[in-house]
Amino acid sequence: MNAAAMLSMGAVAILLLFFLAWAWAVKINNYSLVDAVWAFSIGLTGLFWLTVGSAGSKQWVAAMLVLIWSARLGIHLSKRIRKLHPTEESRYQKLREHWSGREKSMFFAFFEGQAISVLMLALPFFFIGRDGGGFGTWEVVGAAVSLLAIFGETLADHQMTAFRNRSGNSGAVCNVGLWRYSRHPNYFFEFLIWVGFYIYACGSQSGWMMVHAPILILFLLLRVTGVPTSEASSLASKGDRYRRYQQTTSVFIPLPPRNSGSL
Repeated sequence: MNAAAMLSMGAVAILLLFFLAWAWAVKINNYSLVDAVWAFSIGLTGLFWLTVGSAGSKQWVAAMLVLIWSARLGIHLSKRIRKLHPTEESRYQKLREHWSGREKSMFFAFFEGQAISVLMLALPFFFIGRDGGGFGTWEVVGAAVSLLAIFGETLADHQMTAFRNRSGNSGAVCNVGLWRYSRHPNYFFEFLIWVGFYIYACGSQSGWMMVHAPILILFLLLRVTGVPTSEASSLASKGDRYRRYQQTTSVFIPLPPRNSGSL
């Protein structure tokens, strides 16, 4: 299969998948499911582009990496969405309010926009899949960075879930484990995962051009759906406790706390 056909098939499949996801979200009246669909879709797109045709060790290791990331994040988000259902995530509730009277059409555009972001983020795996070279230094370093970052993100999510499930912590600020050093360690490690994917792609012909992937993830995390919405939600629910946490703790990169004031 030639490159144009592979790209076209991937694009059509993902746009259709997100259309079906939007239709299902309308049916169950919960648009939060787009987060889990997004995570699973990147893994599926990456797997398709990596394994169609003759796949070698470089392609199969990359497939393993993106599937581990995709399955872990997708399952984690799915559990959270199911637990909240029929209530939506706060950011989708706010979008409903902002798009009042035209929610369906605006969310359709939003879902298809997410589909386009999936295609852009999966592009490094397309270039890896088209490369006939062997497994080298770029791949080793990229795989190591991604695996370590996946472990870090998993640990951060586990620590937050355990904190929330502990009796007496309702309304409290999680400042234990990795959350003592960053207000969003999960987002920090998410960014590092994509840095690892990019490093891995650099071992393939023209893979270095895929630098847009970690940059796009960083932009989304710091300016769009990551830190801004999470911070706004935490301030609304925790008030001054979270403001004190903001004063003592790095927003993104894990750093020593500025002081040990009580939260």
